[in-house]
Amino acid sequence: MWVFLNDQFVKKDQALISVFDHGFLYGAGVFETLRAYGKRIFLLDRHLARLHRSCDLIGLIPSIPEEKLASLLGEILHRNNLVDALLRLTISRGAGTTGLDSPSNGQPTTVIFARPLPNFPPDLWNHGVRLVVVGIRRNLPSALPPEIKSLNYLNNILAKQEATQAQAFDGLMLNAHGYLAECTTSNVFFIKSERLYTPAFECGILPGLTREVVIQFAGELGLSVEEGNYYPEQLAQADECFITNTGLEIMPVRELGNSKIGPSSPGPITKRLQDRFKTNIEQLLAQLS
Repeated sequence: MWVFLNDQFVKKDQALISVFDHGFLYGAGVFETLRAYGKRIFLLDRHLARLHRSCDLIGLIPSIPEEKLASLLGEILHRNNLVDALLRLTISRGAGTTGLDSPSNGQPTTVIFARPLPNFPPDLWNHGVRLVVVGIRRNLPSALPPEIKSLNYLNNILAKQEATQAQAFDGLMLNAHGYLAECTTSNVFFIKSERLYTPAFECGILPGLTREVVIQFAGELGLSVEEGNYYPEQLAQADECFITNTGLEIMPVRELGNSKIGPSSPGPITKRLQDRFKTNIEQLLAQLS
C-alpha cells in the first residue's frame, strides 16, 4: 500500500509522523473522506472546498495547493491499483513543542491514503439498518463549530461505542436541546406524508456533501424538503428514514431502538432517491467511456 506523506509517496510501513505532531497530541487538524467510482473521485471540488474551509476556520494554511491535492488523490488511486475506493486526506498542524500554541515552523503534515470500499453486506441497502438514540450529545456549535471536519472525533467515537454495545448499526446523536442532530459519521433524513425532513445546520451537524446532493435530487424529483428542529419521537413515527455519507451513499433505516419505522425498508421515496443516486453515478462513469 502506497501512502502520500508531506512531499513523497512511501510504503505504508514508512509513513511515519513525529510523536510531537499536534494532530496526534491535540487533534489539531482537519480531514476529508472521498469516494472514487471507476477511478473518478465523486464531488472532488466540493470536498476540497470544504477541506480548505475547515483549514481557514482553525487558522491552518495548507502547504500543498488545491490543484496539486487533486492530482495527488488521483495518483494514490493509480499507485494502489484501486478503481472503487475510499480516500482519506488529512492535514494536521504539524510537529512542534508541547503546549497548545501552534508550531512555530508552520509546516503542516499532509497524509493521503486510499483503501478498498468496506465490505458491508448488500442486504443492508435492501432491508435497512437499526439505529439507537445514544446518550452522548453533539458538541455545542459555540464550543466547536460543526462545519469544521476536524480530527477531534472522541465525541463521535464514544457515541459509536454506545451504539455498538446496543448492537445497533449506528448511534443517533441529539444536540444539547434534545433535538435530532446526526449519526456518528452520517446525516439523517426522515419522511412523513411524502415530505422529507432533516436536521438544520443550527442543530450542530456537519454539512455533509451527500446530504447536499440528496436535497438537490429530492428537488429534482419534486419532493419538498424541510430543514429544522425535530425530536426523536418524530423520527420514530416517520414513514421512512435513511442516513447518508460518502461511503454509505443512501442507507435505509428500518428501526429506531425497538420501534419499526414505516411498513417497509427501503420505503418508496428512499428507493426513488437511491435510484436517482445510482443513475447519477452511472452518468458519471459514462463520461469516462
